[in-house]
Amino acid sequence: MKTHKDLDIWKKGVDLVTDIYKITGKFPKKEIYGLSSQMRRSAISYPSNIAEGAAKKTKSDYIRFIYISLGSLSELETQVIISKNLGFIPDVKDLLKEIEILRKMTLNFIKYLRNKVNN
Repeated sequence: MKTHKDLDIWKKGVDLVTDIYKITGKFPKKEIYGLSSQMRRSAISYPSNIAEGAAKKTKSDYIRFIYISLGSLSELETQVIISKNLGFIPDVKDLLKEIEILRKMTLNFIKYLRNKVNN
């Protein structure tokens, strides 16, 4: 790996941020400082923590930041479901599938890093 920008989870995370910005841009204006803002922060946090972790000195620190990014992804998933329940997003099936794929990829990356630490 050269940098975090070479990681598929980072690339897909940046794409997810773009999707979330497009989706939340259609939310009611009253939500600009509420759910819309929170969803954007959660989405941005995912690839940002991957990038920050990659710059850390130890693999253990890196793994810790990848877990933080995983937490942000779970937050975003919850916020997407809430947005659907409130009628802000009519169909969340594809978005939730995208989040689930990222979750699996992230967990696999954690396993990969753990194996590198233990070997």
